Order: sequence, then C-alpha cells, then structure tokens
Amino acid sequence: MPKGYNGKILRVDLEKESITVEEPQEFLYGRFLGGGTLALYYLLKELKPKTDPLRPESILVFSGSVISGTPATGLSRFSVAAKSPLTGGFGEAEAGGWWIPELKFAGFDAIVVKGRAERPVYLWIHDGEAELRDASHQTFGNLRARRCF
Repeated sequence: MPKGYNGKILRVDLEKESITVEEPQEFLYGRFLGGGTLALYYLLKELKPKTDPLRPESILVFSGSVISGTPATGLSRFSVAAKSPLTGGFGEAEAGGWWIPELKFAGFDAIVVKGRAERPVYLWIHDGEAELRDASHQTFGNLRARRCF
C-alpha cells in the first residue's frame, strides 16, 4: 500500500455466488479518497434512480479511506453505504476499529455487495483471496455462533 490503497475492489454477487476483483484506474482514488465518497461513487454509478433499496438490485458498499490502516491513531474508519430505505437518498454509517485495516492488509480497499443469497453464506477474505462459504451450519440466534474473520 505505498500510496494508501491497494487498487483492488472486491465485488460480491450473492445471487450468482460469484466474486470478482475490480482494479479501478488510479484517478478514481485521487478523486474519491475513500470512505463515503468512494461508496457514493459506486452508488451513483450503478443504481438506477428508482431502484428500491431493499431489492436485490440495490448495492451495499464497505469502504475505507486512503489513510485507513496507517499507524496514525484514530484513522481506522470505514463507511458502509447504500440507498436509504427511509429517505431514498444516500444512507451511510461510519465505524472504527480493526476491520478496515485488516481488509486493506488482505489486499482490498472496498467491498461492493449486491444480490440476495439463496442460503446463508459468509464472505471469507484472507491474503488477497475471497470466497463465499456456507453458513447454514451457523446458529446466529444465540451465542453458539463462531467468529468468522
């Protein structure tokens, strides 16, 4: 990450159970430094104006900034964005912690998710590789669910 980014966006299509890696041109990172602005770029680029936010055609974007994952304290922030079901506009939440540095160290700057899975799945990411794994054996309704990082 010599420039603060890896140059790879993970694209997950839950309906097709497919994962692809997009390598956007460098100008994208100069214009949209990550976080909410990068998420907004993908939402504006890919969603039709009347798309229902709760339909599988909608997308969900997880994105960190170019300074996420640096040793500076307090900069491990990331945004999760989608079209808001309440307003129909841009909906964004921001959080901090180790999640975005780990994603960046694994080789990705953002994740764009679309579709609806036929069965419970989770996204496994490690050292530049990602795959959808079966989660039907998980029991998410109680404390017996194991951590999947």
